[in-house]
Amino acid sequence: MTIAVSPGSYDPITLGHLDIIRRASGLFDEVVVGVAKNSSKSALLTADQRLELARSACTGMDNVRVELVPGLLVDFCRQVGATVIAKGLRGGADFDAELPMALMNRHLVGVETVFIPGDPALAHIASSLVKDVARYGGSIDDCVPDGVSSAVRAALDGTVVASRIPPKQGVS
Repeated sequence: MTIAVSPGSYDPITLGHLDIIRRASGLFDEVVVGVAKNSSKSALLTADQRLELARSACTGMDNVRVELVPGLLVDFCRQVGATVIAKGLRGGADFDAELPMALMNRHLVGVETVFIPGDPALAHIASSLVKDVARYGGSIDDCVPDGVSSAVRAALDGTVVASRIPPKQGVS
């Protein structure tokens, strides 16, 4: 059985991410969507929010599960028994950024990275651009799965959206 991890910060999860996850689910026996912290970025959504939104977006994909990556990706791969990392590429800039990470992951634990070309119709969709569009009042509904737009807007407004995520203690 081949288990692949499809990692990302998913801040927020987009239709481009879902395209890669769906296609990876057709290539591997199981895909674990690894919701990770990107130390070079400041997240808009909490880890719990990103986890919940990714789980909701992946509903109906029987061989896909969503988990939080607590530390190094290679340690997470070992923990879930993954031998492959599945990553999407929109173009050459993505490849240039991803190749050193793929080589380091192989160096550290021997896990291979498989690059899946993104759907050209979705190549313009990036989490950072989605957040910028929302930040300035633009609609992101056609870039993200159901429920994500309202979560992004709430985070930008500093309001709380009704969800299964319990509120943090001491916050009113």
